[in-house]
Amino acid sequence: MPDPRADLLQRINAREAIVGVVGLGYVGLPLLRAFHNAGFPTLGFDIDPQKIQALNAGRDYLKHPGPGLARALLDSGRFQATDDFARLAEPDAILVCVPTPLTESREPDLSYVEQTIDRISATLRPGQIVVLESTTYPGTTRDVVLPRLAACGLTLNDQFFLAYSPEREDPGTPGRTAQNLPKLVGGLDEPSGELAIALYAAAVDTVVPVRTPEVAEAAKLLENVYRSVNIALVNEMKVVLDSLGIDAWEVIDAAATKPFGFARFDPGPGMGGHCIPIDPYYLAWRAKQAGADARFIALAGEVNNAMPARVVAKTIDALRARAADPASARVLVLGLAYKKNIDDVRESPSFEIIRLLRDHAAHIDYADPHVPSTHPGRRGDLGMTAVEIAPESLASYDAVVVATDHDAFDWPMIGAHSRLVIDARGRMRTLDNVVAPVVPA
Repeated sequence: MPDPRADLLQRINAREAIVGVVGLGYVGLPLLRAFHNAGFPTLGFDIDPQKIQALNAGRDYLKHPGPGLARALLDSGRFQATDDFARLAEPDAILVCVPTPLTESREPDLSYVEQTIDRISATLRPGQIVVLESTTYPGTTRDVVLPRLAACGLTLNDQFFLAYSPEREDPGTPGRTAQNLPKLVGGLDEPSGELAIALYAAAVDTVVPVRTPEVAEAAKLLENVYRSVNIALVNEMKVVLDSLGIDAWEVIDAAATKPFGFARFDPGPGMGGHCIPIDPYYLAWRAKQAGADARFIALAGEVNNAMPARVVAKTIDALRARAADPASARVLVLGLAYKKNIDDVRESPSFEIIRLLRDHAAHIDYADPHVPSTHPGRRGDLGMTAVEIAPESLASYDAVVVATDHDAFDWPMIGAHSRLVIDARGRMRTLDNVVAPVVPA
């Protein structure tokens, strides 16, 4: 009788296993590149036909993985992209990198995961391993994914295999890739774990095995809760220090000189990206189901979610202090991406700042060299196109709000020609000879 486990392991070790990645966004595409670079034949799946067309034509649509990726994939002869999910029977390994957003009531929305797993189950064959990479609450792989896969009639660890390995991506940070970031891997049990470890070890520099998928799921949430709580701490500290007339960034600079017991976090206009604004709520929801109360996590979310409104309030107050009527004011928001030097706008606080400003000011523009225009998203479409900034255009705005401190902005020009700057990133304090009045936010 054929041994699916031994056959799959042999194909992995020989780099003959076909690796399929479902979801070709900021997580899936870099992951696919790592396996492609390791010599595996790869197959990418996505529901967006524009992504499929771009990849199969060798055109990049994301800046994060770097220029030329689509062309390199295409020219290798070891890659195809498809929106035909009937082809899920072809890969030997299926890595699921689909969104895990929140509902309107801030509860987990696993609809993308569930729909994807149902599609995999419809074509699941002996000798395939499925790995969930989407960030989710502990228990998802065992309690949600496994029953849906097992509904096809195949047996776990005899015919198919299942594991969880949380994504780790750091867009905009040079040198950090899916290949060189340590990879947590938790199999549903020993056979699945051994195969998942072998799979990732063939493409990733460092694999960190953990005992269960629940450990890996919880570790991913802890990583992002840690960031959320510390960002909330410095954001609240900024509010407190501002009320005391003390420069928050100067205090952080001073505290950061301590070589132990302190990790630097900087305040800002709120939380952005797919992880920090969402993942803590997954853990808080799961804790509530288990009878626990994650009060600290929820409080951090409240503090961070309040920051865009604070930036807008600071802007309105600053306009009034200069005898400018907010109702007729022109305001320019610098930066739409959620952090500097990237084009990722997922959950960016800039969107909320713009929406709130529209309730107060007559005209709102944004500038972002990485985001030329807005597009439909989970919270709708602002329907805006980026404007170019120059001395004359800056001077035409009653206020300029620094929401994202891209290095590509000409900061000396902004400091010299703006009539008023509301600085939510502390960028202006690094400049000499700033002429514009600056209000920290």
